[in-house]
Amino acid sequence: MQQFNVVISGFDHYDGIEVNPSAEVARTLSSHGIDDMPDGTSATVTSVLLPLSFQNAWPTLRETIDAVHPDIVIATGLKTRSHSVALERCATNLIDASRPDVDNVQPRRTPINPEGSAAYWTRLPLRAILHDFTKRNIPATLSSDAGTFVCNSLFYQLLDWNAAQTNTLAGFMSFPKVGDGGKYGSGLSLDQMILAAQDAVRATVDYAVHPFADEICAD
Repeated sequence: MQQFNVVISGFDHYDGIEVNPSAEVARTLSSHGIDDMPDGTSATVTSVLLPLSFQNAWPTLRETIDAVHPDIVIATGLKTRSHSVALERCATNLIDASRPDVDNVQPRRTPINPEGSAAYWTRLPLRAILHDFTKRNIPATLSSDAGTFVCNSLFYQLLDWNAAQTNTLAGFMSFPKVGDGGKYGSGLSLDQMILAAQDAVRATVDYAVHPFADEICAD
């Protein structure tokens, strides 16, 4: 049996959001685990909740990564204007905050790392994940980036770390608000988003065992 250690992160608070799906999904996967893993594999999931902080989100996630030594890291966040799960393709080296973070910090038009790469591509098999979402009728989209707020900053720093790793796959998923009504649809239930995260883990484990270059979906 091939064992995979998985870290999944969510954010612990969003102003004006009663139920934060990124936090609830992370907690659920850690407490209930993941059934129906690919043959010959099993997964242990560790969750961590992060402050919506430019300064502290990545160090908090990194502390868990260093403790767990994961094979897979999936960071999650919230896109309040989305009505489907967004599979994030690219992390850009830019902060341009339209509002302050939890520390009342609001950087504008500044790089995350002045000496870093302009961008990084995800290391998750997005095509395979999207295929599994389709089988479950989970609304989803491929997103070009995670914006320019804390989600993108975390995503960039995660992939900057991941670039030096040889056996770890990492990426970012964004969730819509729970059951959000609106002109484009009724939003997603929390159960659907939990299923989406479980599918993402299964597909990534399958990719780790049977890698195919075109599954990354970086173009």
